[in-house]
Parts: sequence; structure tokens; C-alpha cells
Amino acid sequence: MQVTELPAEGLKRAFQVVVPAASLAERRDARLKKLGTELRLPGFRPGKVPPAVVKARYGAAVQGEVLEESVNEATRQVITDRGLRPAMQPKIELVNYSDGADLEYKIDLELLPEIPMPDFATIELEREKATPGDEQVEEFLGTMRERLAQTEDAEPRAAAKGEILVCDFEGRLKNEDGSLADPFQGGTASDMPIEVGGTGFIPGFTEQLEGMAPGEEKSIEVTFPEGYGSADLSGKPAVFKINAKALKVKQLPELDDEFAKKLGMDDLATLKARVSENLQREYDSLARMKVKRALLDALAEKASFTVPEGMVDNEFAQIWQRVEADLKAGRLDEDDKGKDEDTLKSEYRAIAERRIRLGLLLSEIGRTNNIQVSNDELANAMRTEASRYQGQEKQVLDYFRNNPQAVEGLRAPIFEEKVVDFVLELAKVAEKPVEPKALTEAAG
Repeated sequence: MQVTELPAEGLKRAFQVVVPAASLAERRDARLKKLGTELRLPGFRPGKVPPAVVKARYGAAVQGEVLEESVNEATRQVITDRGLRPAMQPKIELVNYSDGADLEYKIDLELLPEIPMPDFATIELEREKATPGDEQVEEFLGTMRERLAQTEDAEPRAAAKGEILVCDFEGRLKNEDGSLADPFQGGTASDMPIEVGGTGFIPGFTEQLEGMAPGEEKSIEVTFPEGYGSADLSGKPAVFKINAKALKVKQLPELDDEFAKKLGMDDLATLKARVSENLQREYDSLARMKVKRALLDALAEKASFTVPEGMVDNEFAQIWQRVEADLKAGRLDEDDKGKDEDTLKSEYRAIAERRIRLGLLLSEIGRTNNIQVSNDELANAMRTEASRYQGQEKQVLDYFRNNPQAVEGLRAPIFEEKVVDFVLELAKVAEKPVEPKALTEAAG
């Protein structure tokens, strides 16, 4: 095999490879000879098929296999002999080949860059620490009471905030001249229970039901928010004709030991303790998310190495595909509205480059410090994922066992978390006590 390294630029490398015709012929003939001893063809004794017949029938297929195998082996040898670390799968271009001639092809690849390790001890971070108090526990229990509330019919009267008004409604978009269009799809309902002043509807919809009584009709005007799920409705004014039919009021369960027992707890004190524990885990998870984000920002500032263009191209293509879908659906982020396509592409390519650079840095930190994901950790991740699909756990586990690429999709986030934990141990992380509201609002 003859290898010629071509002029390189940055992380890119290119090689011209020539595999001698004699080597190809030797491998092909050996393969055909072995095949002849295994074939069972009508008119011939087992293992006694003449070489000429074997070549006539299978020569082209065997030659194709030999070419592919030779290219793969030669490419691996080129990479191994030179100690190269490709960033992605090398590109192979067939330059010249004909029967009986040398095989000549070109290898194009990009290398992983040299990645200098930051001094983790110079990274200074704050980890917020919030502890749930009586106020947060009571608020959470209040939400639970709302979810378990029963409703009962009330005498017809003006509906107050928090009460349930059962309504029929029909929505129509409002034209520029003030006229109303035909009813739009999804804008009509019958016997719909609506909490007055509640959430889940178009902003301003439920608030205008306050004061309505069963038997009354009313038209209300609202405007669909920008980025609404339907592009046909996004940002447009509409008029809903409301017919109030019945009034219901909520009956909240008493917050006592019986309430706790319905939720599987021994008594109210045990329930409150469990709620406090769950809130603490939630706060700790939010704090972890925030300190991880700060750490990644700090690492990004310290990472200044060149990244492979091909990896950036692939990452940008995936990001831009989602951006284009958002553009068509009319749900572009507020920060992106009004920007031309070139500006958006430039900004999102910078995001793609940052992601690749951070990913390479985290991978190198893990590699150089022998951070690995154990089989037990992967098995736990598979079981956790399978538990999300009740009744189909076995099928999900079988899918992972039969699809190594899917398992890698579970390995990557576990590996990233372990690398983050490793760096946090070496960085200067100060604990900062905060109120729960400050933690949750900032995280949201």
C-alpha cells in the first residue's frame, strides 16, 4: 500500500492511497477459492464447483466485497499508523479503479483538536441553597387540595373568581373592518366547565366571565398571543360568544389526618414531612441546574481551541432545521423576531460552535481523567426510561438491548453529569443561602 499525504489546512487532513492490483487479486482469488469449497450447485458435487463457474457467477460480488474491505482496512491503517484522532467518519473518494488495475482513492478527514485543560481551581461559582419552610409546604398542600376538590351545583347568581361556570362558546376571528369571520376550528365547545379567572385559556378569556350568571349571554374580545400553537390564529383578535348555563363551586377537602390518609400517609404530620422532603429535592435540583449552567459558561470562556468545521456544520444543520420549523409555524422566539435570515444564521452558527467546543472539552476532561459510565449506571438508566412506558417495559428494554446507538443516547447525559461533578469538586464553589422564591423564579 502506498500512502501520500496531501497538503493540509487547520484540522483537515487528506491522503492519496494506492492499493496494488496484485493484493486485490490475491484476496479476491482466495475468497473465490474458499467459496468454491462451500457452494452447493445443481450438477456439481458438493465442494467441487469449477473455479471458472464460481468466478462467472460470483466474481463481481466478491470483487465488490474485496474493494470495500480493502478500503476500510487501508483507511484504518493510515489512521492508526499516524496516531490520528478523527473528529468524524472519514470521507472516501474513489479516484481510479478498473479490473486488474491498482485501486486508488482519497481520504478526507478532520482531526480532533489539541484541547488544553483549564485550571479548574480558578473557576469560582455560587451554589444557591434554599430550604422549604411552612409557607412553601402549605402552598404545596393548597395546590393538592385544589386538585382533589369536588364541585357541586350552586344557585344561579353572578360567578365569582375561582368558581366554575359551565358554558357553551363559539369563537370567530375579527376582520380588519370589524366584521366577524366564520367560526374557526377548535373555537367552539358545549358544556365546558371554566374556572373564572383561571388559567389554560387565551389571556383575558376567563377573567371576562366574572359576574356572569347562568342564563346570560355575552360576547368577549380577546387577542391570541404571538407564537400561539396555530399560525392561523397567532396574534389575531377574536370574539367569543358565551352562553352561561350553570354555576358550580369547589369544595376543598379539609387539611387533616383523613386527607393525609387518602394520599397514603399515616397522618398530616407525615404528609407535611414528605412534602418538605420533595420540595428540598426540587430546590436542590434547581440549584444544581443553575450551578451547572454557570460552570459551562465559565468553561466556555476558558475554551479557545479550534473546532472541526464538519462537526459545527452538522450541529448547525440540526439547529437551523428547528428554527425553520418555528419560522413556518409562527412561533419564533421573541429575541429572534425582526432579525433577517443572515443574522439568525450567524447567531445560531455561533451557538452550534459553542456547543461543539463545550462538548469536546467535556469529552476530553472525561477521557484524560478516566471518567466512565458503568454498566450498572446504564442499566439503571434503561430501567428508568422503560418505567415511563407502563405496560411496555419489556419492549423498551429489548429495544435498548438491540440498538447500541440508543444506549449511547443514554450514556452521553450520564457521562456529562459525571464530568460536571468532577469539575465542581475541583472548582471553588461557595454555598449561598437564598429564599425558595428567589431560586424558583430565577430558574424559571
